[in-house]
Formats: sequence, C-alpha cells, structure tokens
Amino acid sequence: MENSTDKLIIGGHEFSSRFILGSGKYSLDLINAAVENAGAQIITLALRRANLGGSANILDYIPKNVTLLPNTSGARNAQEAVRIARLAREIGCGDFIKIEVIRDSKYLLPDNYETLKATEILAKEGFIVMPYMYPDLNVARDMVNAGAAAIMPLAAPIGSNKGLCTRDFIKILVDEIELPIIVDAGIGRPSQACEAMEMGVSAIMVNTAIASAGNIPGMADAFKKAIIAGRGAYLSGLGSVIYNGACASSPLTGFVED
Repeated sequence: MENSTDKLIIGGHEFSSRFILGSGKYSLDLINAAVENAGAQIITLALRRANLGGSANILDYIPKNVTLLPNTSGARNAQEAVRIARLAREIGCGDFIKIEVIRDSKYLLPDNYETLKATEILAKEGFIVMPYMYPDLNVARDMVNAGAAAIMPLAAPIGSNKGLCTRDFIKILVDEIELPIIVDAGIGRPSQACEAMEMGVSAIMVNTAIASAGNIPGMADAFKKAIIAGRGAYLSGLGSVIYNGACASSPLTGFVED
C-alpha cells in the first residue's frame, strides 16, 4: 500500500505516484495502462506528437489530471532544446520540461554540456527543468546550481531494457544531490525498478519495458507494485549485509543435546 504522506515533490508540485511514463513508444493502450494500472501522474510528451489540429494528437488521450512533461526530443544542442521548450509552453503544455539533448546517433547518449546550458537558460525563464543526463556528480552539481528541479540520470541506453548499468554512479547522485533523482532510460524489468527505488531514487521513468511487454496493463501494474515495494524497503531501512561468514537468525543455544 502507498504511503499517503510520502510525496514526490518536483518544483513545488506534489505527486503521490513515483512512476512516470515516457511516451516515446506512444500507443493508446500504453497511456491507458500507465494511468489506470500504474497510477502515473506524470507523462512525457514529445512536441511533435502534440499535433494540434491534426490526427493522432497524444494530448487527446492524456487525462486532464495528469501532469504533462514535454521533452526536447530531437534537440541536438542547447539552442534547439530551448526553442522546443518555449514552443511547448506556447501551445499550453505548462512549465514542466525534460531537457533531452542528443547528438550521438548510435548510442543516443545525452550531451551533458549542452543540457547544462539549456537548463540554465530555461530555469531563468521559470520552467521546472528536469535534465536527462549521463550520471556524473560534477555535472549534476552544476545542474543544481543552474536551477534544475530534478536530476534524471540514465540507467542504460534508451530503449535497451538492460537495467541498472550505471547503478554505482546513480547511487553517488542519490547520496550527494538533494534534488529528486529520477532514473530514466534503460529500466527493463520491475525488479530493476524496485532495486533502484531501494537505493533511494525518488522515481522511475519507464516506457519501452511496458510498451514492448506481452501484456501491457499487467506489466504496468507490476511496475507500480515494484516501485511501491522498493520505496517501502528504502524508507524502512534495509538490513545490513555480511560479506564474510554468517550470522545465525536464531540463538545458538538450547540444542537437544544441551
């Protein structure tokens, strides 16, 4: 069961769900499952999918009570990311923005330097900026100083479903950065989402793992439960690990022969 007092706070906005849907693999089934089965309260939106006046407008399928998180998908530098963010605000997508700057066409890794520049510009314009980045502590600290509202490190390359390839670096961000750390890209299984939440990350963004599942509603529900379980374990305090030897769970006294 979710803890009603344990809220995710981003830019002064409160959310009870810690599941965020990335809609790059957009389908109506995916949107419905994320909202109804996973309880998503934030959904990403690529500007090119908000085809106002045309067909297949994703805005027609996202419930009004769900917060839109436009992303700057397609931007190759800070200038393009800023332009996309401003357009998203103009068409009524609100002040949230996920900065996504990618020049690398093979591995689709984010350009931290250009992302930082866009973050600083947009934060000054009143956007709630959530930069997608390769997990680097020094850059994350610069993102905080630039006005970011959350940090979104990748777990593995976009769409790969490989899981927590950058686990140790994400844990450093959790330990050192006071903003919400939201794991984005690469999470492929509910168990991986649970593990990330046990580490202390604030939320999980999932897209491909649900969109490519055989049963989309079932997988959305599984991710919801995994995220809740991981958060509960983190808040409860995980037990210590013994790397050498063992520790009896029952007293080593009172045997039959005693």
